[in-house]
Amino acid sequence: MGQTSKNIAIVGSGLVGTLLAIYLRQAGHRVTVFDRRPDIRTIEFSGRSINLAMSDRGWQALDGAGIGKEIRKMGIPMHQRAMHVNGKPVYYQKYGKEGEAIWSISRGILNRKMIDLAEAEGAVFRFNEKVWDVDLPTAALYTGETEKGEWEAYSFDHIFGCDGAFSRIRHKMQRRSRFNYSQDFIDVGYKELTIPPNPDGSHKLDKNAFHIWPRGSFMFIAMPNLDGSFTCTLFLPFEGPVSFEQLQTKEDIRAFFTEYFPNVTPVIDNLSEDFLKNPTSALVTIKCYPWTYWDKVALVGDAAHAVVPFFGQGMNAGFEDISRLMALMKQFGDDWERIFQVYQEDRKPNADAIAELSYRNFIEMSTRTADPDFLLQKKIERNFAQQYPEKWIPAYSRVTFSEQPYSEALAIGDRQEAIMKKIMEMPEIESRWDSPEVSQRILELLGDS
Repeated sequence: MGQTSKNIAIVGSGLVGTLLAIYLRQAGHRVTVFDRRPDIRTIEFSGRSINLAMSDRGWQALDGAGIGKEIRKMGIPMHQRAMHVNGKPVYYQKYGKEGEAIWSISRGILNRKMIDLAEAEGAVFRFNEKVWDVDLPTAALYTGETEKGEWEAYSFDHIFGCDGAFSRIRHKMQRRSRFNYSQDFIDVGYKELTIPPNPDGSHKLDKNAFHIWPRGSFMFIAMPNLDGSFTCTLFLPFEGPVSFEQLQTKEDIRAFFTEYFPNVTPVIDNLSEDFLKNPTSALVTIKCYPWTYWDKVALVGDAAHAVVPFFGQGMNAGFEDISRLMALMKQFGDDWERIFQVYQEDRKPNADAIAELSYRNFIEMSTRTADPDFLLQKKIERNFAQQYPEKWIPAYSRVTFSEQPYSEALAIGDRQEAIMKKIMEMPEIESRWDSPEVSQRILELLGDS
């Protein structure tokens, strides 16, 4: 079903806002993108990006806009985790089946490219123009240099809030009656660091792996870049015996890395300088509802459902919002009220599910990936999945390498975890983990569930 061309505003020129602009332009709508920040193409990166892990949901959305092939040139596929446990050799955990990978892509480089592509489609960008107010019933925006200065008024048919976890559009919606909202910060913050390339431009670590140094309540990760460097992120409590508050001097920082990440220290140039220079940022989960106001305003991506980054699904979930919106626009044509209503009813349970999965994955990545029982459990799961691929798809694969709704992936994952808990209680499981009896017991438990 076709649509009548509309005049649409998008607030936020990040990844979700720019992809939405591309889709809306391709559908024949007029699009203006507002952002309070300068054009990212004209400034240096801030040292707080966290590299992106593009997975199947994200690729589906990019391919749907006809830009996936071009974006793949900017990424590096990571087929496995590389686990760095002190006192042990590096060991690897495959992410999925042969050929399945998540892709490391620089957020800043991707965002610059997406703005270029949106402009090429005809979207108009208005940078350094902050939205101070929005009139929800009329889809009017008010912008200006300062809150108390002169405002410029713009009228639109529809407005999409793609302005991130601390969305100005959502803030206006929060003032309405019966708007539910929560934000939860975890006690762990993050800081970005860099492992530079070798002098010949090659990578100092395996470039097709997601590197993790799990240390219980904290961890260090590294993701490859095309220039031979790695973007690294230290996740660490803000306060406590081992925390950011304890790392105030170059000596503190050097001693910390020497103790907990001895194989990292030699490969990071200017470690302490970067540590002191780059900001320490917080991690938040945001939930709200409703996401829309009648047929006028809708929230997309982090503005509706910010999650912690430990499943690598924040961007992928936002892109999937857009895929769903576009499908509904084709289905319902000019009935925007119906489009927005079905969109939020469909996506809200899935957003809540990926928020839960993302938090759980932090516990898994920082604590359980170094636990022998956990590693044995994963071996049993992989062995069974190879024998019965139609009966057992790991939760990670459901989230990362399929488009199954997040809510279904969570529910099935919980059932599988309950089964594996019983399997791990079997006598002598360490020596008979790959025996036919274990596989038969899993089959029985699947039948029971």
